[in-house]
Amino acid sequence: MNIQLPKRMNGAALPDLGNVRQITLIGANGSGKTRFAHWLVDKYKDKAFRISALKALFPSTEKNELAGSIDMLYDEAVDSSPFYCKEAPTEFQRLIFLLLHDEFLDLLKFKTQLRLGDGEKDIPETKFDKVARMWREVFPNNKVMRDGGKLLFSNDKTDDLFSEMKLSDGEKSVLYYIGAVQYAQPNAIIFVDDPEIYIHHSIMQALWNVIEEIRPDCTFVYNTHDINFVSSRIENVCVWVRNYDLINSAWDYEIVEPDETLSEQLYYDLLGSRKPILFVEGDASHSIDSKLYSLIFNEYTVKPLGSCNKVIEATRAFNDLQNFHHLDSHGIVDRDRRSDKEVQYLREKKIFVPDVAEIENILMLEGVIKAVARWRKKDEANVFQKVKMAIMNQFKSELRKQALEHVRHRMKNMAAVCIDRRFRDIGSLEDHISDLLNELNPRAYYEELCRDFHRYVANGDYNSVLKVFNEKTMLVNSNVAALCGLVGKDEYIRTVLHILKGESREAKDIRKAIKKCFLID
Repeated sequence: MNIQLPKRMNGAALPDLGNVRQITLIGANGSGKTRFAHWLVDKYKDKAFRISALKALFPSTEKNELAGSIDMLYDEAVDSSPFYCKEAPTEFQRLIFLLLHDEFLDLLKFKTQLRLGDGEKDIPETKFDKVARMWREVFPNNKVMRDGGKLLFSNDKTDDLFSEMKLSDGEKSVLYYIGAVQYAQPNAIIFVDDPEIYIHHSIMQALWNVIEEIRPDCTFVYNTHDINFVSSRIENVCVWVRNYDLINSAWDYEIVEPDETLSEQLYYDLLGSRKPILFVEGDASHSIDSKLYSLIFNEYTVKPLGSCNKVIEATRAFNDLQNFHHLDSHGIVDRDRRSDKEVQYLREKKIFVPDVAEIENILMLEGVIKAVARWRKKDEANVFQKVKMAIMNQFKSELRKQALEHVRHRMKNMAAVCIDRRFRDIGSLEDHISDLLNELNPRAYYEELCRDFHRYVANGDYNSVLKVFNEKTMLVNSNVAALCGLVGKDEYIRTVLHILKGESREAKDIRKAIKKCFLID
């Protein structure tokens, strides 16, 4: 949805956010961040749906009077319901009543349609069913069930059943959020105050991924102080609110873009997350690096910096200051055409380098392809064999071209090192350059590579091909998307990311394959 932001101080131009899915508002206490959120709610009040576990869990005489809010829906349900409802002093309790009330009405409607021979024969999924399913995704060892008009909970360690009121504040918050978002009107803007409150950091990313997935029609606006939460959102536009001009009702704010260097602001923002830092190539908007790696390495705060050189520089700079901040830092760069010696050097400097040429090749790993195929109910072995054959044939047809590119890369790097010496005079430099061809011997290296590459093809060595094959058309030419029942490269990539948002067998297999590619257990 296209969302307009409020007026800026000094008449600064309003940013064009385009069609956004997530917005996070960050800022220090007193910066005007809350007023900023109120302005958005007022402007889009016909579509606004505001939720906050911090307010929902405690009794309050102040009701949320926005049309379609949990409080308003509760009042309507009680007024029209033939069922007795005990007093519900909190928004959380009112939500529970709504879920059970709607569950009864949905089942009554289904029974009526069944008797009349009208409608589907299978029981439709209700809001409560979705809550129960999502609860198990967040808490795999817990169950939620209905019994005699009540919600009851249990876990795998005990057979004891208990009501929602015996849940911890963190568990109540999870139940509240996954239940409440289902009542937002279609295409709503869901405003969430302090989404990290009461939520343990170990489940925070998974929880909000699940919630956003069940309401793909909605835009989420998060008001938070937590940089860790900001970094957990993948399709996020981050608005940094600095100050507020009360007289002119204007704000000093900016859209936080991926930083090109390890700036002071970046340093302190990351320091505040208190998680290890993982610097990656690309940017947050267009490349898949940060989107993929944030789902693979969720123990890190992932920060895209653009080029590989900036990743290497930032990792070195951050680790040089480790005695001050006590945070670990790593980087990830593509292997490209680096030699084993270069790769080993980078790994010693805390730079992860995959055993494939570039990030597109990661998506072509056997474990990734088979997981996606299985997710799509396809024959995973058959899909992979067809993809493998296509890649091996493409590599065979481009073998000499690939070898030449590897030689060019090596000669360029070696020449730079060889020439970067001190010479007595211009004649000494000329003599050195004249001898450089014999010293570098590009033809011998080229012929060695061709022999190696021919051996990979002859032996069907798929992993070695992925290690040396730099070709961005691979995803398209392999036909992997169509073989998995998907339309095009982009849908294949989106499917991989979608799977990784959960904890399915396929998600675990993809993470295992990719971490193995980085020599990480």
